[in-house]
Amino acid sequence: MRSIWNGAISFGLVSIPIKLVNATESHSISFRQIHTEDGGRIRYRKFCELEDREVTTSEIGKGYEDADGSIIPITDEDLSHLPLPTARTIEIVAFVPADRIDPLQMDAAYYLAASGAPAAKPYTLLREALKRSHKVAIAKFALRGRERLGMLRVVGDAIAMHGLLWPDEVRAPEGVAPDTDVTVRDKELDLADALMDTLGEVDLEDLHDEYREAVEEVIAAKAAGEAPPESPEPATGGKVLDLMAALESSVRAAKESRGEEAEVHDLPQRKRSASRAAPKETGTKKSTSTAKKTAAKKAAAKKTTGTKATGAKKSTAASASSSSSSSSGKGGTTKKAAATKKTPAKKAAPRKRSA
Repeated sequence: MRSIWNGAISFGLVSIPIKLVNATESHSISFRQIHTEDGGRIRYRKFCELEDREVTTSEIGKGYEDADGSIIPITDEDLSHLPLPTARTIEIVAFVPADRIDPLQMDAAYYLAASGAPAAKPYTLLREALKRSHKVAIAKFALRGRERLGMLRVVGDAIAMHGLLWPDEVRAPEGVAPDTDVTVRDKELDLADALMDTLGEVDLEDLHDEYREAVEEVIAAKAAGEAPPESPEPATGGKVLDLMAALESSVRAAKESRGEEAEVHDLPQRKRSASRAAPKETGTKKSTSTAKKTAAKKAAAKKTTGTKATGAKKSTAASASSSSSSSSGKGGTTKKAAATKKTPAKKAAPRKRSA
């Protein structure tokens, strides 16, 4: 691996010559800017504003723009003579427990390689001291034009250094957390714990960049003159209104994916479902009772209407009988008896009208 910085680790009066090597590499796919009409490359050219001409890389230097807009030239030689002890030295300033370092501060990672045979002994000494103490070293170093913080720790048989942001470069999480009061019940936490236990751990070696692989498939298809692969339709699920039900479903799905028995013990959702069903049942009974009362009222109304109609018919028949008996003498006794039978209907009529 190619070194990007040469210097030494200052460990008290011990100096360890080292080389700084990048510990990480990017595998992301990079694209070029092109002219969409003809596919031509888009390139940036650097012009000097004063001479209005393109300049080469060897003609380009650094400069600091002052408040009034004037440019102050700064050369690499100016920076190489900075009055800093960390200009070419990783100066260890303290040893602290690893949990004292906030992961938010961690930046780029490097390997520190011993530079030459004389560095082997002090390098190994520092490595073993870090191992036995279960601590990490906090250091200051200068790289790429500015002083930085670093954290040294042991990785295998090597010493790695993580660049650290200065504390004032990490923002406070103000206004990020929900500003509403939320109560999380013990049963919900129990299900969350069950989901965490079911998902378990993972071997990070098994994880890979699926997005990069998908982009590579698209590039291969386009290069072969084929249509790019179609992406599957995203699942369009509705909003989850019941957190307990969502947790239970997640636990079941996680167990099924691992080939375990898809059974969730101690499901508080079922108890709550029963309690929720009670109001629905009561509501059903109430609605049934109301329906029965309404039907009874309708039946009573129909009965009343029918009785009134019957009474009216009987009254009409009685009137007709009376008139026929007065107009004709034949069968008068029989018709009078019929009229007498109709009399209760006439008497009942006022009571029914008042009802």
